Amino acid sequence: MPRVNAVRSSTYRLVKLLCGGMMILAAPLLTPVPGPAGVFVFAGGMVLVLRNSPRARRRWGRLKRRWPRGGHFVDRMMRRRSALRRHARDRAAAVSQRIDSAKTERAN
Repeated sequence: MPRVNAVRSSTYRLVKLLCGGMMILAAPLLTPVPGPAGVFVFAGGMVLVLRNSPRARRRWGRLKRRWPRGGHFVDRMMRRRSALRRHARDRAAAVSQRIDSAKTERAN
């Protein structure tokens, strides 16, 4: 007999994946509604799909490598942890580069 937690986890993941897909498909139907409702529904659906589908994550990685500017923007808007870490690392590198360039200017 399978463990209850294992069955529940995969079932729960599938339900979340299907809900995410339905949200993505429902987003265009909300375009006539005033305001940005469709954008938020689409983003919520993307989050659910990307968190629950390894295949979707691999495909998203390929898309980000092909179009890095768009992928970076979407990751920032979705507040993904990897994007936040990358942003903090880039910011720290830029600050240290400014400090190094200021030191070399003073030395000359």
